[in-house]
Amino acid sequence: MGRSPAEPGRKGRGSHINPPNRFLPTRLEPDLEHLEHDEDALAGSGKAETQYLPDQSQSIVTQNDSPDIPFRYSINPYRGCQHGCSYCYARPTHEYLGFSAGLDFETKILVKHDAPRLLREFLARPAWDAQTIVFSGVTDCYQPAERDFRLTRQCLEVALEARQPVSIVTKNALVLRDLDLLGEMTSLAIVQVYVSMTTLDPELARTMEPRTSTPAARLRAVRALAEAGVPVGAMISPVIPGLTDHEIPAILASAAEAGARTACHVLLRLPATVQSVFLEWLDRTRPASRARIESLIRSTRDGKLNSAEFGRRLQGTGEMAEQIASLFRTFARKHGLDDDLPPHRRDQFRPPRLPGGQLRLFE
Repeated sequence: MGRSPAEPGRKGRGSHINPPNRFLPTRLEPDLEHLEHDEDALAGSGKAETQYLPDQSQSIVTQNDSPDIPFRYSINPYRGCQHGCSYCYARPTHEYLGFSAGLDFETKILVKHDAPRLLREFLARPAWDAQTIVFSGVTDCYQPAERDFRLTRQCLEVALEARQPVSIVTKNALVLRDLDLLGEMTSLAIVQVYVSMTTLDPELARTMEPRTSTPAARLRAVRALAEAGVPVGAMISPVIPGLTDHEIPAILASAAEAGARTACHVLLRLPATVQSVFLEWLDRTRPASRARIESLIRSTRDGKLNSAEFGRRLQGTGEMAEQIASLFRTFARKHGLDDDLPPHRRDQFRPPRLPGGQLRLFE
């Protein structure tokens, strides 16, 4: 797959490119030749400011029927993600909106302002049977935008009112802001939290996932959640062959010491346009080891950079993939992280009231 040249001055961003949108027949290229002698203008052209755009979605709970994903229902209050992880498998979703999977994905954030109302209406449906809903199935529900918009918190308030079971996956310590809600939900056995960890190396994290919480902050979040009694697990995702796989034992040891009660791992996935973004990042930040890392990634995907086959896409195939899985199993068992978190309770569910105190029409 062809790669776009990096654009200058993208400090604090995981992607320095905007690869072509595969669904659009044309693309725009920056033309800076006329600014050649204007240093101030050139400096400003390199800035990538975050834009918040309203999302007018009329539904908030998404369903999937993938046989290798352990949940069916999920909520994503935001589209795009400011965390800017260079490896994020969700980047291509921005192409369906007319944007690029590169820099656009982390700077053009669509905000679902109606998410709490839409969730309330969904839970009030007569046929709803209180199956677990996951925050977030695609982009991180505690990304920096959540500090301003508080949509995740408002949705959790609706879930708590309805006694609706939820699981949360995040790599942002902002989850601790909602410890009051999570504590109440824990007392009802309707919440689980998974903290995503990729590396313990703060410098690697700073370049690879620039706007996430630091590795130390994520471990502090695990500790605080555990001390509050919240069922918490560690998700090593993604494991990058040749770059982060050697950290599996240390990550598991640190997570267990912080109070995690379970752990899982997912191998790096590079679907569609994510390939050009991640390979540009490797070229820019790890030029000496880029060829070796790419070769090891391919060794887990039958010589390719990605596999979409159910049952194989999350764990990979081949000797390298099996070594990673074996390493994970060994140290998860050693640190007592090979059991599941306690199951959610569904028997306490009660439909939330709709605006004006209206109840469901049919019971």
